[in-house]
Amino acid sequence: MVSPGLKPVLSSMAPSSVRRGPILRATLVALIAAGCQSRSPETTGSIGSFSLPGLGNAAAPNRITRREVDSLGEKYAADQNDLALAMRYAQALRATDQRPQAVAVLQQAALRNPKNPAVLSAYGKSLADVGRLAEAAEVLQNAHTPARPDWRVLSAQGAVADQIGDHANAQSLYTAALKIQPGDPTILSNLGLSYALARRLDQAEATLREAVSHPKADARVRQNLSLVLGLKGKFAEAEEISRRDLSPEEAAANTVALRAFVAQPNAWKAIKASDAKAGRVAPRG
Repeated sequence: MVSPGLKPVLSSMAPSSVRRGPILRATLVALIAAGCQSRSPETTGSIGSFSLPGLGNAAAPNRITRREVDSLGEKYAADQNDLALAMRYAQALRATDQRPQAVAVLQQAALRNPKNPAVLSAYGKSLADVGRLAEAAEVLQNAHTPARPDWRVLSAQGAVADQIGDHANAQSLYTAALKIQPGDPTILSNLGLSYALARRLDQAEATLREAVSHPKADARVRQNLSLVLGLKGKFAEAEEISRRDLSPEEAAANTVALRAFVAQPNAWKAIKASDAKAGRVAPRG
């Protein structure tokens, strides 16, 4: 996945010779859609997503074939009242980047099952996938209750808050999720990127180092740490971490791109402007 918000930032800020670097796609997801575009249920914003696109060759390959999606589609068309089938079909659509179609399927499922937390959670995340942030926030709020909070939903709510630009609220939501799921590397990764969006880079680095130290941390989490280290000017360490999951050539390209990005005098101004623009997505019915 490459979030649309990144393209205008790069076109106005980065030389054409470095726009192709994988880290630039990561910069988009991390700094403009932190915690928000993940393809996994609990990491709606992590690099490699929010699976988690933006990571280039370090992202996991898509394991769902077109034939499987078509087969699920045929079954769904024959019986749209089968909730389990609708959920599987929507998941397959999201996994193959057919996000508007996934929204349509989940919208119908939510209309038929307006109090089902699993359905509302999936629908809210799907709305966030397509940038319908106000609707996503409202649906996710109803996907669990204060008495029975779901850490995955809390993390998804944090991702949406980050995209809207409400980083303080996002961080409180990630913190609440961590109270339920202590030390979870995906939540910590989203929290670290949220700190980066708020220009609290020391906290971002510390949080992402904690995430990377977790045995279940994956390439996406490591690349997020690499990104933040680069933003702090620690290019050698950033490249070293990138080499754990990327080829030497890709890691070097990331470093070149990061250096060019950080060198821009208006880099943070452009990031915040794009972040604000992303937060003004008008709700659609």
